[in-house]
Parts: sequence; C-alpha cells; structure tokens
Amino acid sequence: MPWVQSEMCTGCGDCVEECPSGAILLENDTASINMEDCIRCGTCHDLCPEEAIRHDGERVAADVEVNIEKTKECMEACERHLGDAEEAAKCLTRWIKHYNRIRTIAEKTIEGLESLQ
Repeated sequence: MPWVQSEMCTGCGDCVEECPSGAILLENDTASINMEDCIRCGTCHDLCPEEAIRHDGERVAADVEVNIEKTKECMEACERHLGDAEEAAKCLTRWIKHYNRIRTIAEKTIEGLESLQ
C-alpha cells in the first residue's frame, strides 16, 4: 500500500489530479492517502516527481520493531499488574498466538486471491 513520505512531498498535486479513485488529498501542501478509497493501482507511485509516494514494503522492518516493542510493553504491564514473570511469559504466548492468527489470515487470503488468477 502506498504512503507519503511527507518530508519529500512538495504539494504539487499531480497525484491528486491523477488518482483514479480520488483517494489522495492535499492537506497543508502535503499529499495524504485515504486508504479506504485507495485501489492500490500504483498510479501515484509512477507519477510523483519527488518520489514522495512510497511503497509499504519499505516499512517492514520498522513495523516489526513496533510490534516487538508493543509486545515487550504488554509483557512488562502483565508482570507489573498481575504479579510475576510467569504472567509476562503468558502474555508473550498470547501475542505469538495473535501474530500466528494474522499470518494464517494472510496466507488464506493469498490463496483465495491466487485462485482468482
């Protein structure tokens, strides 16, 4: 999914004009993408003269780090509120189950999408 690196956006509006679904707006001279309306066509990637519209693949490492930090915070909170390190370990197990569920959903979604080919 596309995202805008705001520091690179000059507010030229090319992406706003060319977006076929009208998902891009200018806010304070910076493009903003409404992901609910975005159809992931890639038009904005191809035409941005400043390359400010980026691909979400660039964010994978940062997203993983955010998830790990959130899990650590929850583990610390479980230990603090529920009493001991065993509770933190249980919390970690629950987070692993959560991400396994997300992985299963993603894998089954991909299978379903590939069947459309």
